[in-house]
Amino acid sequence: MQLTDKNIIVGVSGGIAAYKSADLIRRLKERGANVRVVMSEGGKAFITPLTLQAVSGNPVSDSLLDPEAEAGMGHIELAKWADLILIAPASADIIARINAGMANDLLTTICLATAAKIAIAPAMNQQMWHTQVTQQNIESLLSRDFLVWGPGQGEQACGDVGFGRMLEPLELCQHCLDYFDASDKVGSLSGQTWVITAGPTREPLDPVRFISNHSSGKMGFAIAQAAKRLGATVYLVCGPVKLPTPIGVERIDVETAIEMQEHSLRLAKTAEVFVACAAVADYRVAEIASQKIKKSSEQLQLVLQKNPDIVASVAALNNAPFTVGFAAETENVEEYALGKLHKKNLQMICANNVSAPGHGFNSDTNALTLFWPGGSVSLPLTSKLNLARQLVEQISKKFKKSPQEASL
Repeated sequence: MQLTDKNIIVGVSGGIAAYKSADLIRRLKERGANVRVVMSEGGKAFITPLTLQAVSGNPVSDSLLDPEAEAGMGHIELAKWADLILIAPASADIIARINAGMANDLLTTICLATAAKIAIAPAMNQQMWHTQVTQQNIESLLSRDFLVWGPGQGEQACGDVGFGRMLEPLELCQHCLDYFDASDKVGSLSGQTWVITAGPTREPLDPVRFISNHSSGKMGFAIAQAAKRLGATVYLVCGPVKLPTPIGVERIDVETAIEMQEHSLRLAKTAEVFVACAAVADYRVAEIASQKIKKSSEQLQLVLQKNPDIVASVAALNNAPFTVGFAAETENVEEYALGKLHKKNLQMICANNVSAPGHGFNSDTNALTLFWPGGSVSLPLTSKLNLARQLVEQISKKFKKSPQEASL
């Protein structure tokens, strides 16, 4: 698909990655897009309006109070003209100001005045990206249906290495193509049923005690929200968590692994996609005490028996859905994840190192490496909602009616 006759505003904020904006604009125009450029004052410190005018073929807009432009309400005209606004680079400052609803320059004003989709391509120092307030701003924008493309990982101009690099122009072009492609629009999963498990399970020892883990359920709930947003019918089988149910999602609350397996198998038989995000307890006690166990000795011995492997049992169904597992590991992440992928006959597995800061249980951020037969992709540390949207996009790309076809 090309971008013929698509109207794209490229917003350029202050950051060294602004030097990439000229190439981004050129690539968009090569694919047929009509491009207008809006610059912040910070953006003009890194690249000149004249350069971007030359590559876009249009005058660059950089002032909210330009008398000539405002005689025709120029900022409103631009806001109405756009099919997509892509802010690249999007500095920590512009992200914060857009999130706060500020309109103190032309770029932020257009973002408030437009009905077009807004995409941001973050570009900043790795520590600025990871800081809590930036992640909160990103989470807030995602909840308001902004698109967040990136950031990438690598060496930065300051000498640091990590996440915070703006994605390369060709990568951003591909995101634009994907956005305008019908398969990635809202409703692209219409007609599909997704079953997602989330949260921990609790395995009772006696009437007052249980075995469990630290899973918050946030990742599974974010996946359910992302799939529902794209039009899927979503069933969320979740252990005991205190999270609001995503709008339009059918929630089934369970306690134990046995209960989760029963509902998962029942629902998976008529589903197209099954995502096993829950942190299921590996073992349960062989015999639950009918009364509270007393502290009668210095040691307590319990006989545990293995819980069922829910994701493997779903993958083993006749006409099984496209089955996605999770591998939360603390070491040898890739080795263990690939082992589970093949042993359990999954179409995809999502691996993460839960011992790394900001990853996994109870955090609001996460990073995943996705493996499937013959391929893999890394999704960098970001909010769980943003990560969920990327994951759902990857699953939808790999999904086919036949799991065997999907693994080719």
